[in-house]
Amino acid sequence: MTLVVVPVRYPLSTHSRRTLEAAIEVATERDAALTVLHVNLYQNGKTVTRSDLKAAVERQFGRLENVRYVVRSGFLIEESILDEVAAEEADAVVIGSKQASRWRRLFRRFTDNPDIERYLRTHLDCEVITAERVAA
Repeated sequence: MTLVVVPVRYPLSTHSRRTLEAAIEVATERDAALTVLHVNLYQNGKTVTRSDLKAAVERQFGRLENVRYVVRSGFLIEESILDEVAAEEADAVVIGSKQASRWRRLFRRFTDNPDIERYLRTHLDCEVITAERVAA
């Protein structure tokens, strides 16, 4: 079965809600399973539980079918997302436009070409879909 991963902030920001909405659309169109991912940053000292994440998403979108809620801990959000995408062998990851620019900056540190989609396709065989930016 196809798997789509969508990283979100908690509590859900406007951008996270839009990104999640796009991911739900992609998963529905592809008849795919959806993994909603939140990363607890060690340096923030805040801990979000899987139950917290699920409740927030369901308050916003109602009960969703074929959805898995995952909370990872890490120092870098982008690295934790890549770890989840690799571990689950995801077919697609839906990221917000703000997150896409953060990923580009991170990739510039490691490579001359910050083409995230090509990197993920090459290294993880994963499609990257960027959700459109919403006015705040």
